[in-house]
Amino acid sequence: MNTTPNSNRITISIYGKRNAGKSSLLNAITGQEVSIVSEVKGTTTDPVKKAMELIPIGPVLFIDTAGIDDEGDLGQLRIKRSLETARRSDIAIYVMDVMDIDEKAFDDMKEYFKKYNIPYILVMNKIDKAASDYLEKINKKYENAVFVSSLKGTNIDLLKDKLIDQINTLREDPPLIGDLVPYNGKAILVIPIDKEAPKGRLILPQVQVIRDLLDHGVKTYVVRDTELEEALKDLDYVDLVITDSQIFKKVDRIVPNNINLTSFSILFARQKGDLNEYVDGVKAIPNLPNGANILIAENCTHNTSHVDIGRVKIPNLLESKTGKKFNFHFKTGYNFSDDLKNYSLVIHCGGCMVNRKEIVNRINICREQKVPITNYGILLAYVNGILDRAIKIFT
Repeated sequence: MNTTPNSNRITISIYGKRNAGKSSLLNAITGQEVSIVSEVKGTTTDPVKKAMELIPIGPVLFIDTAGIDDEGDLGQLRIKRSLETARRSDIAIYVMDVMDIDEKAFDDMKEYFKKYNIPYILVMNKIDKAASDYLEKINKKYENAVFVSSLKGTNIDLLKDKLIDQINTLREDPPLIGDLVPYNGKAILVIPIDKEAPKGRLILPQVQVIRDLLDHGVKTYVVRDTELEEALKDLDYVDLVITDSQIFKKVDRIVPNNINLTSFSILFARQKGDLNEYVDGVKAIPNLPNGANILIAENCTHNTSHVDIGRVKIPNLLESKTGKKFNFHFKTGYNFSDDLKNYSLVIHCGGCMVNRKEIVNRINICREQKVPITNYGILLAYVNGILDRAIKIFT
């Protein structure tokens, strides 16, 4: 893996009315022709992503969205898709054509930014088309705005500096594993190589955990479940064993009780979401009524098989554990509804493909609508009767 995953990048989304110059602003910031620019309103129809390095911050992800004033039935769908990016945005840029000041549209978007707790930067674009006395008047009214010309490149560096200042105020994501194992400690990663394992590579959660352990000077041993028992004999001590959640039960039998045990998914549950919320959510399972609607949300999209964890294994294990039948519904990617009133439980994947902002906002939606939420790793530990052991290291 040669590039930083988008889920680990600061996400900066660009909003504004059609023809405000959102796409030309993105092109000016990146120095590339990322988005198509046209005088025709509504040229950008779907969110356009561009990953780049913003010096000295590092990896960021820009999202150029469709105009918030789009028209017609199709336009409303475009607006909805654009606004959905707010859930995963760390920072918003609101672009206004300096010759088309629309306070109502801006005020509406400020309410949306407030809903998802997104800091924003107001950009007045196309200043090359305005007279100096007019600009002075607008500047007095919007003194915190950045006045730019995407076409001429005016004040683009000033906007970048303001972005960097804003990013520096953001709270860092919680650690993945570096605070759980001491420097020079030992961790064993148990990775099954089965039909679901990608040929010739590891999956993203495994790669990210390995990198985090290396960053923190932890001696890391990677084995299959079939070699785990021998690996434990080879080592004089082990601080932590991390396993794929699907083989929790087998690994639990092999690893002595004096050694901490958890899963990749639970590590991501803590870093990307809210571990306590997920543990509380799993407690709702015994009280689920027969025939309850359960939403299974998975961020990555892939071909499913007869051993798929989200669509096959978890439903089967849950029904076997409770002795009840449920109606399972599935959402993938960013297709997560704001209306959850028909669900009795939400089961979320680890979330390695999206940023913390998206996951936290999904948890908030569940909390507001009083729908319990848990995640794959927590649920699999629960159904295997080892939840207390799996979260002991965090408590």
